[in-house]
Amino acid sequence: MKYIYQIARIIVGALFIFSGYVKLVDPLGFSYKLQEYFGPGVLELEFLVPVALPLAVFIVIFELLLGVTLLLGFAPKFTRWSLLLMIIFFTFLTFYSAYFNKVTDCGCFGDAIPLTPWQSFYKDIILLVLILFIFFKKQYLKPIMPKPLAFIVFLVAFVVSGYLSYYGLNHLPVVDFRPYHVGANIPESMIVPEGAQKAVYNYHWNFKIDGEEKTITTKGSYPQVDGELIDYETELVEEGYIPPIHDFSLEKNGEDYTESLMAEPKLLMIAAYNLSKSENEAWNSIKSQIEEAQAKNYKVIVLTSSGIKDQNVLNEQLQTELDFYFADETAIKTIVRSNPGLLILNEGVIKQKSHWHDAEDLKF
Repeated sequence: MKYIYQIARIIVGALFIFSGYVKLVDPLGFSYKLQEYFGPGVLELEFLVPVALPLAVFIVIFELLLGVTLLLGFAPKFTRWSLLLMIIFFTFLTFYSAYFNKVTDCGCFGDAIPLTPWQSFYKDIILLVLILFIFFKKQYLKPIMPKPLAFIVFLVAFVVSGYLSYYGLNHLPVVDFRPYHVGANIPESMIVPEGAQKAVYNYHWNFKIDGEEKTITTKGSYPQVDGELIDYETELVEEGYIPPIHDFSLEKNGEDYTESLMAEPKLLMIAAYNLSKSENEAWNSIKSQIEEAQAKNYKVIVLTSSGIKDQNVLNEQLQTELDFYFADETAIKTIVRSNPGLLILNEGVIKQKSHWHDAEDLKF
């Protein structure tokens, strides 16, 4: 029993540390996921949206530190109760999300290991069983080092966690798990390979036949029946292949310029999901990079979800005429964790990527 307990302790501790770390290097990404959970149609907790970022930072640091204290055997009572309450909450959350199909990706492991809601729920069930075992067999939760030394290790973990979150908020994540990492070829990442698995759907056709309502299910073909069609519903049976990048587009005045812009040998793309939420300091600090790029014959574009009014305000502020293209806000947030962020592309390949704080490091 003692050895089984230690194995469970190592598994839970390591998972909490890993889960906390992959979200800690990208706290903005986790805050976006929390906003999705808090939003309308999910938990209906819109009042929490403004505090999603500080809450995200607190949760991931707390999660990582719980893994550390469990492995150390430090503050055992606090650790056991915290683990139990946290896993009960997240098990409920993932079940709610999966059962009602509210959020398609739970964000448990950030962008490192995308999980469907049901996969995340099953993972939480396994963790719940292990944590209940750890909770009730508390006599086996022994410290692995003297308390003063364990406190020092805990303190170091806390400082490192704080630094990682600070760095992730003021620069780009130290590890980029998203498909828009440096070296990624955007056009190739959008291709669906020949022969790839296609999505499988069931079509439920509701007919009125001889005065009675009947449902006939097919894989897509229209049923050959004598009756009046009332309506039909589709049910996803098996997901098809989804390319790493599937929601990227560059549109202007209703036209798609993705193909032509991804063929540009020298392209500076400034991604700003919301111009009104970006800081004036940011645009003033990258103005010199814009001018340098233009002087070296780079095509400079701004990718945003903001409308004409905000675009005109920015042009007036910078006293220039930037070339704006439209994209979905969520897609832009995925491209770069900075508002604005800068990317240098060569024929669709991301060569450099920068937070606006580090724009001076770009080389044209």
